[in-house]
Amino acid sequence: MRFAITHPMHSHPYHPELVSGAAIAEVAAAAERAGFGGFGFTDHPAPTQRWLDAGGHDALDPFVAMGFAAAHTTTLRLIPNIVVLPYRNPFIVAKAGATLDLLSGGRFTLAVGVGYLKREFAAVGVDFDERAELFEEALQVIRGIWTTDGMSFEGRHFSAAGITAHPRPVSTPHPPIWVGGNTSAARERVASYGQGWCPFRAPAGLAQTARTAALESTGQLRAGIVDLHRRLEAAGRDPAGIDITFTNGTGGSPGGDDFNADEFLTGVAELVDIGVSWIQVTVPGDHLAHTLETIENFGADVIAAM
Repeated sequence: MRFAITHPMHSHPYHPELVSGAAIAEVAAAAERAGFGGFGFTDHPAPTQRWLDAGGHDALDPFVAMGFAAAHTTTLRLIPNIVVLPYRNPFIVAKAGATLDLLSGGRFTLAVGVGYLKREFAAVGVDFDERAELFEEALQVIRGIWTTDGMSFEGRHFSAAGITAHPRPVSTPHPPIWVGGNTSAARERVASYGQGWCPFRAPAGLAQTARTAALESTGQLRAGIVDLHRRLEAAGRDPAGIDITFTNGTGGSPGGDDFNADEFLTGVAELVDIGVSWIQVTVPGDHLAHTLETIENFGADVIAAM
């Protein structure tokens, strides 16, 4: 089991201490010292004020911020949570990802999702109703351009002939691609293109807002993993080679008064038992000192106890 955190800009407004270069360097370095395996950022280039006021959150550009974190760490994987792939041309995503993987020494994982905020799609000039098809084509393009010289692609949204994009990533055959979402369609995309699945805990209300399937219990997650394994095997792929990331709902919130490391470890064991390989840990973003303290304590009380 490995653990990852997302830079804790969980709310609007965020705490200003969290968005300096020094703070990102501190959080990333603290996570690495504590034994975390991954660190990343969310992706909201154009959120509406209405969404922010309703509980949304601000964001840094994930590629720029992960590059800064990479420069201050040596082993930590750079894992966005997540890149909304339809927002960007896939050749641009591939170039940014290849650059980050190269400069970090092969530490980049491209975690991607379809997206769900209609007004954000409108702001970046992308047809919301075409997002699934854009996503599928982008996955094909990115995987192709990372591994092929003189690549040609003819799709509905992207057309390219004889493209060679060097330098390539140093990861072989390419950086892992993790697919986000709780639906059967997301799992089918993992089977077709991915090296990881990123479902998220979503009660019915949140699932409706995020336009995905509800996922609240370990039993529901187990069923999803069984379905994923069936799809992988049908595609001739070994399920053992696929990462699955999730959150641990047992033991309270790290950094909170209710946090119990022993109970959290019990929850970790249950997730390991059903096939989860990464746990996404939420750390507080109320102020930088609390973030750093929580990361250090979690490393000592949970990661070191594994």
